[in-house]
Amino acid sequence: MTTITRRKSLQWATGAALLPPCLSQAASSVVMKVGPNQAIKSLAAAAGQAKDGTRIEVDAGDYLGDVAVWPQSDLTLRAVGGRVRMLAGGKSAQGKGIFVTTGERIRIEGFDFSGAVVSDQNGAGIRLERGSLHLLDCTFKDNENGVLTGNDKNCRLEVDDCDFGTIVRREGQNHNMYVGSIAYLRVTGSHFHHGQLGHLLKSRAAVNHIFYNRLADGLGGEASYELDLPNGGQALVVGNLMQQSSGTQNPHIVTFGEEGYTWPNQELKLINNTLIDLRPSGGVYLRVAPGPAVVEVTNNLLAGNPKFNTNGHWQTRNNFIVDLNAFVLAARGDFGLRPDSPLRGKAIDPGQSGGMSLLQTRQFLQPRGTLALKRPAKHPGALQFP
Repeated sequence: MTTITRRKSLQWATGAALLPPCLSQAASSVVMKVGPNQAIKSLAAAAGQAKDGTRIEVDAGDYLGDVAVWPQSDLTLRAVGGRVRMLAGGKSAQGKGIFVTTGERIRIEGFDFSGAVVSDQNGAGIRLERGSLHLLDCTFKDNENGVLTGNDKNCRLEVDDCDFGTIVRREGQNHNMYVGSIAYLRVTGSHFHHGQLGHLLKSRAAVNHIFYNRLADGLGGEASYELDLPNGGQALVVGNLMQQSSGTQNPHIVTFGEEGYTWPNQELKLINNTLIDLRPSGGVYLRVAPGPAVVEVTNNLLAGNPKFNTNGHWQTRNNFIVDLNAFVLAARGDFGLRPDSPLRGKAIDPGQSGGMSLLQTRQFLQPRGTLALKRPAKHPGALQFP
């Protein structure tokens, strides 16, 4: 395989292939401390006092009904001393969610969001209306939607090492993450599970970089699609474990363009993923709507369904259908290839996109996060080692 430089590897890991990172924040000159023993005791009060560039350090603990709107730019909210647990408690900001963000280059780190329920049944842990947002090490559980965005075409969202858990059941309109028609989405090292009728990850963004995640519905999960890109766009989907549960509400694992192609560029590259179909029958690994999309499917492992339905215009290379016993311990969720597998070492160079190598350089690390590989991926599938 082609050797890539460390600089190029880091660019790939941070999703800088087609668009520059959005979250190069200005240095914070003001530090604000929030907590029960601080002068500012609530996030709502902090939101009313913070200025552009403020770094808000929030003491660990439970913040009940402490909802807020954040219009500031270059703002950082960081948990200190443990987790900051944002419990909706029946409250919402603007009738939309626990947090609503509209500023540029906002960063939120170490927060847990739970219980967002609103009258229109679209309550979100975080609602991104405008601007750009970076989430790091956050969790979302028991909300109607984990993260929900508006449709501002200048908006950008980056998500690293986050957990999107159980969704409140609302007749199929709710998703663990639902991204509207925005400019850019990057999701890395995150775990999506236990959907309810809706999808684990749905995005209408123009550019989608989905790297090294686990989208596995889990026991009792009833999500429809694991990854839904209904309006196409440019999508790089690399190094993800995607597992459809036996209780899924829809046979498809990955879909592209099924609601119409609305962006000028249409490209799907599905590289070094492991797709597990546990549906009793009729499961479909990938569905791509007819239209102008360029589709490349390379180095993927497909298990649970003995047939991969492809289309003649797709470029498919080096994909393998395997039994579940090809993995170290599928019953325990370990989908690394067995040490004696004849497929080990069989990955091929997937080429480039936009002048950047598509070689896998990291892998998902349970329960969330990523781990750098010592060398680019040698084996097909998402997990290079157990």
